[in-house]
Amino acid sequence: MGSCSKIESLPLDCVSEILSRASPLEACMCSLLSSTLRSCADSDMVWRSFLPSDHQAIVSRAVNPFSLHFSSYKLLFHYLCHPLLIDQGSKIFKLEKCSGKKSFILSARELSIAWSSHPMMWCWKQLPESRFAEVAELRTVSWLEIEGKMRRQNLTGNTTYAAYLIMNVCDGAFGVEFVPSKVSVSVGKQVQRGRAYLCCKDEKKCKMEILFYRNRREVMRKAAFGEEGEVISIPLKREDGWMEIELGEFFIDEAEAEADEEITMNLREDSYQLKGGLIIEGIEVRPKHIVS
Repeated sequence: MGSCSKIESLPLDCVSEILSRASPLEACMCSLLSSTLRSCADSDMVWRSFLPSDHQAIVSRAVNPFSLHFSSYKLLFHYLCHPLLIDQGSKIFKLEKCSGKKSFILSARELSIAWSSHPMMWCWKQLPESRFAEVAELRTVSWLEIEGKMRRQNLTGNTTYAAYLIMNVCDGAFGVEFVPSKVSVSVGKQVQRGRAYLCCKDEKKCKMEILFYRNRREVMRKAAFGEEGEVISIPLKREDGWMEIELGEFFIDEAEAEADEEITMNLREDSYQLKGGLIIEGIEVRPKHIVS
């Protein structure tokens, strides 16, 4: 309480300046301590500092920008902490509530998907559970490659990001369990590579597929073993009901955040094994929190 009294003795502009250099979470916590701190913590001066410098440009790209009129910067900040459809519905923008850091989701239509224009290999369809107008469903290919790109300057500096492929697996999926895909994220000349399975292995299904693939499955199995110490990722369940595969992570240096370098995110499975039954919603790029 003594520390709180000392802060309250400062001019209100000074208190607001201090809080603007904190985080949104810390500002909200301070607002609970006293009515004086609440007045400062709720001020436009504080919450304007938590918004990205290009927030007006982002809001102008909203599918329905006319709905984004708020009486305070705090209300605008909290609104942008919910998914905002932008760029004619091809992307989603969102702020992280505790930090104000940016995240984006690129829809499947924004990605480069090999053979996606061939209706025998891919089909585009609407799903009620998707946030976008269309998703891509894999019918059958032997070479699977999905790539997304964005500019580094669109992200928040001094932040570790990770890219995730958002996908689901149909009940009738085939050929996606044997060989891990190659995944990578590159920023300029820096490249991080790894491998990930497209779906978790189902023991009953594997036994049935042995009858079909026979000795070919053994070839696939040998190709699937990682090098000693290599961790091969598996899809994880998201809160929105979709699955996600981490493609890689990268760091946006504060000093280089404005550099107009391209970020390339890629997944490739080129074993020539026929595969089908994947549904691709998009690629998400969001801040990654490292658990120590």
